[in-house]
Amino acid sequence: MIHTVIFDMDGVIVDTEPVHRYAYFQHFSELNIEVTEEIFTSFTGNSTRNVFQRVKAIFNLEDDVEELILRKRTIFNDAFDHKEDLELLEGVEKLIKDLHQNGMQLILASSASKVTIDRVFRRFGLHPYFTHIVSGEDFPKSKPHPAIFEFAASLSIAPKENCIVIEDSTNGVLAAKASGIYCVGYNSIHSKLQDLSKADTVINHFDELDFSAISRLKLF
Repeated sequence: MIHTVIFDMDGVIVDTEPVHRYAYFQHFSELNIEVTEEIFTSFTGNSTRNVFQRVKAIFNLEDDVEELILRKRTIFNDAFDHKEDLELLEGVEKLIKDLHQNGMQLILASSASKVTIDRVFRRFGLHPYFTHIVSGEDFPKSKPHPAIFEFAASLSIAPKENCIVIEDSTNGVLAAKASGIYCVGYNSIHSKLQDLSKADTVINHFDELDFSAISRLKLF
């Protein structure tokens, strides 16, 4: 039986990707570098630190990674605070509350920084529903490396065989599978060009999930 659901955040709980995209490309413009859509798409699921480590290597930048991170986060935070139409993805709040009310443990495992996660959780009042929050900035390697999900599963009240992950990105699905955890791929309209074929099951809307449906999932 499933005891713990591990959620990704961006593209699963809230769509902050347009804000991230704006911040990244505003920063790329300041750095006078041209990041193609193909390169940018390959960053999906990576922490900000890993993104700038890769950008620095690709474009031979002399800038310090920490300074790059701080500048991008400043642009993001300014945009985030002024984006009035930022909402939770349709159906996810109902799912979160349903799972919590039925005693299922919820853990967040997001590549986002702690600061960004906290901004989202405070804005939408999500802290009461999650027992733990895990940020990708605490891990040297981003998804598809499984470290973040392996750590999240170690915080579960049950073995990882009784956990599932909900992910919307190629790298996130690969990370979940590499960690040996059952993965529900969320085919989000906000997550373009992502390959969910390695997920154990794929949903197109959160109406397809509730406590009963998750409890009936046939795991390994």
